[in-house]
Amino acid sequence: MTSMHCRVATTQKELDDALRVRWAVFGGELKLMTAKSSPSRREVSCFDTLETTVHLVVYADREPVATLRMLMVNPEVALATGGRLGIELEQRLDLSGVGGPGQVFAETTRFCVLERWRHSEAVAHLQAGIHAESRRRGVTHWIAAANLETDSWEDARLSAQVAAHRGWTSPRWRVRDSEPSEAPVLPSSPFYTPADRERARWGRLDGLRMPRAPCLFARKMGARFISGPLYDASFGRFTLPLIAALDEIPASTLERFRALDGILRRAG
Repeated sequence: MTSMHCRVATTQKELDDALRVRWAVFGGELKLMTAKSSPSRREVSCFDTLETTVHLVVYADREPVATLRMLMVNPEVALATGGRLGIELEQRLDLSGVGGPGQVFAETTRFCVLERWRHSEAVAHLQAGIHAESRRRGVTHWIAAANLETDSWEDARLSAQVAAHRGWTSPRWRVRDSEPSEAPVLPSSPFYTPADRERARWGRLDGLRMPRAPCLFARKMGARFISGPLYDASFGRFTLPLIAALDEIPASTLERFRALDGILRRAG
């Protein structure tokens, strides 16, 4: 029987495990990266080695199968970029109006689960792990950008419309792009069918599907979306920015976390 647990990466090997899982998902499964761009088969960014960055890795026995990265506020990056939080998403969104007294924001990003483990307990372990570590660090809100699985402006906007139709738009926060990116004129990865788009033109949004990531964040974590779609040129996909308040996570999700009590193991 497979034993599954989540760890905060504190060793070089655990960090390497996280970066290899990210490559396996982004480069191997989704084909969003090339071997030329990362000959080491690791997906790495300049935020990965900051002291304020937290990496979590889920292991099935000894095999790394899922990972997630959390960026805490970094004054050094904020000073260098002219931002307020010093997180990666701040380079693309104006977050000057986000936050308030007693609120501690952190960016959750690089949520990756290997394909054959995507419908296993790995997802729950990863969510429970980031919740436990966030509580330990005093984080009150997560900010993230959910993958919309398309490079089509039309389909990305339609996903945002469906999210709003389902009541998943934040009633409190609304932010704007600071540096909009241009998407391909001729998209290669549509999400909706022509029939889906025709239904939407007539205002029939009920029953239209949503990409997996925004559904997961909205339903399981209580996240609400805070802007229109953003195009991520580095991965060639649109994303939908969101904020989730830890105090507003659904009770059913917290009960699931309690059932996995003790999943977050620390080295040493």
